[in-house]
This record gives sequence, structure tokens and C-alpha cells, in this order.
Amino acid sequence: MKIVRFLVLVIIYLLFPNGITAQRLYTDGQSDITDENGNLPENNAYRQTTWGRDSTREDKEIPIGVFQWKIDERLGTVLPTESDTIPHHFQNFNRTEGYTGQYNILGNLGSPRLSRIFMDRHPFDPVIFFSPYDYAYTRLSDFIFSNTKSPITNLSYHSCGDRQDGEDRVRAYFATNINKQAGLGFKLDYLYGRGYYNNQASALFNGGLYGYYRGERYDMHAWISANHFKLAENGGIENDRYITDPESFGRSYKSRDIPTVLAQTWNRNDDQTYYLTHRYNLGIYRDEEIPDSLKPIMPSDSVLLKSLRDSIRTIVLADTLRLRLTLDSLRNKFTADNPVPQEFFPVTSFIHTLCIRNARHTFYTYDIPEHYYTNHYYGDMSSARDRSRSISVKNTLGIALREGFNKWAKAGLTAFASHEYSQYSLPMLFGGYLGTKYYQENNFSIGGELIKRQGNLLHYNAVGEIVLAGEDIGQFSVDGKVDLNFRLFKDTVQLAAHAYIKNENPSFYFRHFHSKFAWWDSDLSYEWRTRMEGTLSLKRTGTRLRIGVENVLNYTYFANEKTAFSTAEQNGFSNQVAVRQNSGSLQVFSAILNQDFKFGIFHWDNEIVYQKSTDEGVLPLPALSAYSNLYIVFRIAKVLRVELGGDVRYFTSYYAPDYSPVIGQFTTQDAQDRVKIGNYPICNTYLNFHLKHCRFYAAVNHVNAGSGNAFWAPHYPINPLTIHFGLSWNFFN
Repeated sequence: MKIVRFLVLVIIYLLFPNGITAQRLYTDGQSDITDENGNLPENNAYRQTTWGRDSTREDKEIPIGVFQWKIDERLGTVLPTESDTIPHHFQNFNRTEGYTGQYNILGNLGSPRLSRIFMDRHPFDPVIFFSPYDYAYTRLSDFIFSNTKSPITNLSYHSCGDRQDGEDRVRAYFATNINKQAGLGFKLDYLYGRGYYNNQASALFNGGLYGYYRGERYDMHAWISANHFKLAENGGIENDRYITDPESFGRSYKSRDIPTVLAQTWNRNDDQTYYLTHRYNLGIYRDEEIPDSLKPIMPSDSVLLKSLRDSIRTIVLADTLRLRLTLDSLRNKFTADNPVPQEFFPVTSFIHTLCIRNARHTFYTYDIPEHYYTNHYYGDMSSARDRSRSISVKNTLGIALREGFNKWAKAGLTAFASHEYSQYSLPMLFGGYLGTKYYQENNFSIGGELIKRQGNLLHYNAVGEIVLAGEDIGQFSVDGKVDLNFRLFKDTVQLAAHAYIKNENPSFYFRHFHSKFAWWDSDLSYEWRTRMEGTLSLKRTGTRLRIGVENVLNYTYFANEKTAFSTAEQNGFSNQVAVRQNSGSLQVFSAILNQDFKFGIFHWDNEIVYQKSTDEGVLPLPALSAYSNLYIVFRIAKVLRVELGGDVRYFTSYYAPDYSPVIGQFTTQDAQDRVKIGNYPICNTYLNFHLKHCRFYAAVNHVNAGSGNAFWAPHYPINPLTIHFGLSWNFFN
């Protein structure tokens, strides 16, 4: 039925394309569309498109144009960006394993995930329970703000399967302007994955509401985010041979027939974030630089004199001195009536940023297999309901000398100071009775930023920060990026480098965690991280080579430590998750090559990743990961863009990270009971369409499903062959 509904919608649209007032979003991510403050000029050069007539209002033309940006969380700096409305790869947008399959996941839509590419891993979120959900959790630094000529709405829907084991996701984005300087909007994202295996349903909601004002003197962004993530935990399947050797069981098992380890076990995470950044600008007004063709031209003397009455003109022409004085007066009047446009140029900004976050994590279970957990620290084993909560309030004050404020000082310079208060609550035993213990932490830090974004040749950004007092005293980081852009023959070349040095105190939940089945209070050393990486990009040839190396001293990680047990009924291992810290240095080398080919309508996109960890027991990584996408692009009736193709994902076998349901985190496997995954291609085919206002796709995933080592994570199989549909539509009201 879903296939029928989808086809009906497509047919209706094809037959009546003008009956719906919608338009594709167009953005321009070039920083020179705005002034140094990111403000839109009065004659903002939106990228324009041809627009038809509204069928409900005669001769009514809807203005189309949108400029979008992101902001830096620390100081609220505006960062122009591109929207996510590009039709290419749209069939992979809803894949939890990522566009190129670079994540380990638990199989279901929206499940926890961990990137196999070490250089692309995000630092742990202070509330670590949200780190594995970066598929659905929108950080402020990734949220898109919009300035639009008319209200815009984007609606998208993704679907797979049926009511028993299917997946559904609905997304909505809305933006409108109050005036040229102010706007507001929201984003809603809800997904529900029933799961193709038992006891793995996911229900994730992410919502964000924003408002902004961007004037000459005053600039403000406000953002509210709410998240509710609920995931059923099944602990993986009971026996991997259901996937690797299904014929050994003597009968055929569908995914729903395969028993899983856990039932009636859930992780739930709730989060609300309130964010405000604003700044007041001091500056000067400067004459705008405009082309000579647009400058007002002083009229000739005869034209100036024609503005006088005939009687006066006769008198003026009779006297040479009077004529000269009159012409001077007329020229001055013309200049006064046609002044040179001026723009406000900010020189100094005073910045304040406030971020309040309230987060809660809950683990609960009512069906605990015997011997599954090695230890339990309080109560009986029949059930568990553990809750942790955290609240943080962070204020940052800064003063910035803006980029380009002086012709001899091209870079911008910012100094800032921050104070963060955090409170955490964990279960605690007091004299044999269960209660709640509260932890309070304060940190005061100072830092600076040197930045250059203007121009086309060279850009750089360096940020340093050190904690002077508090729980993390002595923690510091220095992070720098630079890119050089130039023409070489007929190609555009970019050389980019990124390096950092960080001395960081492991986050609170690495140092303290209390629950019925996992408990630690660890005295951990600071992690010392150094990274250097460089990237070479050739636009014309579609080549991108990225090479990097990172050294980590005191690498901190989660480990699954198993204990063997033996009973009359079975032999096996119980699970115990713990925090471990590598005592020495750990190095990771990575090389990532992207190469795209094009031959007429034929396209072939490729990514190859090589990685090497000096200690696979502490940080396991696949030696080789690859993605290849072969497709053709053509148009039907010059308006319907079609991509038809197939892609494959592959990584070599390795002892991939295990997953611990009790903390909702990926862990290293125990050496006495570990398995390898990988060395298995995952193949998909797809049809991807783009027609004026909308994008839609149909895809068949895992077309090579059958026997083999088909796992995304140890004991968590890849979904069987599935058919997916998706639709995204943009409306301008």
C-alpha cells in the first residue's frame, strides 16, 4: 500500500506541477555575500530562479531567495553554509550508517552509531549518552538559520517496510522573516524504527526553535532545542550462525524468528538546551565601493542650466561671473541629491553567550537473563531503573577586533572568558539505603581567537583556551586551520591543514557513574592529544586526498570485561563494562582518498580509507574501508533529473567495538570472547529523482542478503533486503 500511495503522489505531481506553489531552495554559501559581520546588504544578491504564476492569484509573483548560515557556539560568529537540498546522494540521506556506510550501528533506524573513520569521530559530548545519537541529535553548530524573501517550508518523509518491522521518518523545516533584519523558524524531526529483529525499536524526536536579529549595531541569535530518544535494547542475537551459516539449523529463519539476548530493556535520553548569543558593535561608516557604471554622472553644463526657469537662465547667461557661480551651485546641489552610499563597518564587538542545558538518562529493564551481568551493586536482579541527570550553565564574555578593521591588520582578533557551572546526580548507597548523590563542578577559562575569512586566496583560524580554575584546572587546547586556494592550469586547487594540541580531563561520566550493573569512581589522568592532517583538493578532476596522524597519551575508553561461568544448563560469559585508560602513547595514521570520475552521463564516485592503530586491543580500526557508487545521470523532458545506479560499502574484518546496553556506549571486546566482523560487501541499488520543487527516491538496500558475515557491529546483523522510499518538498508561501 505504501508503494501505491507513493506512486500516486508522484503521478499527481507530474500531471499537475503548477498547482502547487513550491520552489527549490537555493543558497549561496560564499562568504562574500555578506559584510564582515555576516549582515545582508540592502540589495542582497540572492541566487535567483525563474518563477511561474500562482494559480490562485492572478499576476502574483512570489519572491524567491534564501541565505543560510550556521553559528559558532562559543562566540556566535556567523558562518555562511549551504543547505541540504542537493539532489545527489539523497537516497542515502536517511541511512543511519551514513552516506558512505562509515558508521558501525546496531542495524535499526536511528540506533547508536560509531564512526569507523577515527579522524571523523566527534569528541565525546559532555553528556556522553547523546554521543552515539549524532544521527538524530542536532548540535547548535550544525543548526541552519535562514534569511528568506518569503516564508519557506521543507517537508520530507522516508519510509520502509510495514507496520510490523518498518521504518518511518518525518522532517519539517520552516523559516520566515519578520523584516530584513529579523527572522524566526523551527525544525522538527521524528523517526520511528520498529526494527527487523526483535526488541530493537527506536523512537527519536528532535526539535529546534530559533529567532535572530541582525542589525548594524546589535546582533542576536536565540535557539531552543528539545530531544526525546527512546531505544529498546536486545543485546544482539543469541547465535551469530543464524546469519553466517543459516543452513546449519535445518530450517529457514526470518529475521523476526531469530532470538535475541535481551527483552523489555530500554535506554531513554531527554535533553533541553536554551541558547542565547548577542553582541553590540562599535564602528564607522564608510563610502561603499561601487562600480563606475553605477556611479551617478555629473550632467553637462547645458543640462544643469535647463533646470532653471527661462527668465533666470537668460539673466545668468548674460553675466560670466554669475554663470560660474550658478553652475557651482547646481553641481553642489546634484552632489547633495546623489550622495555616495555608505555602509556601517564594525570595528569592535562586545559579545555575550549563554547556554543552559538540562539532560536526563534513564536505563530500565524488567527481564534480565541469568548471568548476563557479572555484578549488581544494589537491590535484587528482577528489574532495574537507573537515572542520571545533569544541568549546566555556561556564560562567555568576549571582545573582538573585527576582521579588516585596519588595512594593516587583516585578521580579526578576539579575547574571551568563560565560566561553566555543572551539576550531576547519580544513585548512591548511604548506609545500605539507596539515595542520590549530587556532584558540582565549576570551571573558569580564558582564551583567544585569530581569524581570517575574507578574500579568496588564504583563510585561517586559530583558537586557544585554558582553564585557570575549577575541576578541570590546567586543561587547555590550541586548534588551528588554514587553507590556500589558487588556480593551477585549468583547475582550482585547495591546500588545507588542520592541527591541534589538547590536554583534556576526561568528561564527568568517565570519572563517575553509578547504576545497578555498572559502577565506577575513577581517578583518571588528563588525555594529551596532538593531531596533524593535510588535505589536497582538485575541483576539476574530482580528487581529494586527506592524510593525518594523531598521537594520544592516556587514551580513555570503555571496555567490556567478561567473566566465564558454568552451570548445568550452559557455559558462557557474563558482561561487565568498565572505564580503562591506556598508560602509554597511542598513534593512529589515516589516509583518505576520494576520486570521482565522469564520462558523459556515466559517473563513478569512490572513497578509500586506510587506517592503522598502534594498539588494536585498545583502539580497533579496520585497515581498509571503501565506498563505490556507479550511476548514470540524465534528464527526461529536460525537467526531470534522474540518477540510476548502485553502490557498495566494504571494510576489512577486525575486532570491531562491542556495544553495552547498560550505558548505551560502544566498548572494546574482551580478548577471551571476541569476534570479527567485516570482509562483507553491502550492495544497494537506487533511483533518485529531482523535479523542480521536490526530490524523491526509491532504493533497494542489501540486495546481496544471504549467508555471510553480515554484521554492522558484533552480534548486530545488517537488516535483510529492504525497499525504501523518500520524498522531500520545498514550499515558498
